[in-house]
Amino acid sequence: MLDWTAVDTVLLDMDGTLLDLAYDNHFWLEHIPKVFAETRGIGLDEAKGQLHAKMSATQGTLEWYCIDHWTDTLGFDVHEHVRSTAHQSRARPQVFEFLDFLKAQDKRIFLVTNAHQVVLDSKLANIDLRPYFNHLVTSHQFQAPKESQAFWHSFASAYPFNPERTVLIDDNETVLSAAKQFGIEYLITLKQPDSRYTIKTDTLHQAIHHFDELFA
Repeated sequence: MLDWTAVDTVLLDMDGTLLDLAYDNHFWLEHIPKVFAETRGIGLDEAKGQLHAKMSATQGTLEWYCIDHWTDTLGFDVHEHVRSTAHQSRARPQVFEFLDFLKAQDKRIFLVTNAHQVVLDSKLANIDLRPYFNHLVTSHQFQAPKESQAFWHSFASAYPFNPERTVLIDDNETVLSAAKQFGIEYLITLKQPDSRYTIKTDTLHQAIHHFDELFA
């Protein structure tokens, strides 16, 4: 699927790529609406409707991923709910085998995520991915989401790399399209970011189900 001799730099997303998106979907679609309903004294369906409207208005922006923003918007400490539930996150199949493969290949490996620093730290406290990466990067460092060209230009300025010898693996195809516009050569998405959902059969970019397809 991929000629690893043509790749020097590997950019890996976290949620939905290395980690099962099931936790995040449950957190934002079930847990947070329940807390919001209790805080506002409204029904769960109404809370879900209000939250959906608020989130839809920020989709694709940095605010969508910003725990500070949602704490201010919803009126309760979302940071604390992240910290108390992040242990529920799980790595996707073959993640550590794939990371071992990349280390053995002596690739330059980045974790590049839109996740807020609190989310990143809370998840990595339970799933120790840090030793595998040369750098851990969150888009909040550059005040721009990975969906934007501003992020990619800032990222490349801070961590110079050759886009023509780089692969990005990300479950978000809008992010992959932005990376393609920037010039990143190899783009791979995931067919099943959330293990509870149906496997996707129609993707805009080359797709894998599990990581063993890239190193087996």
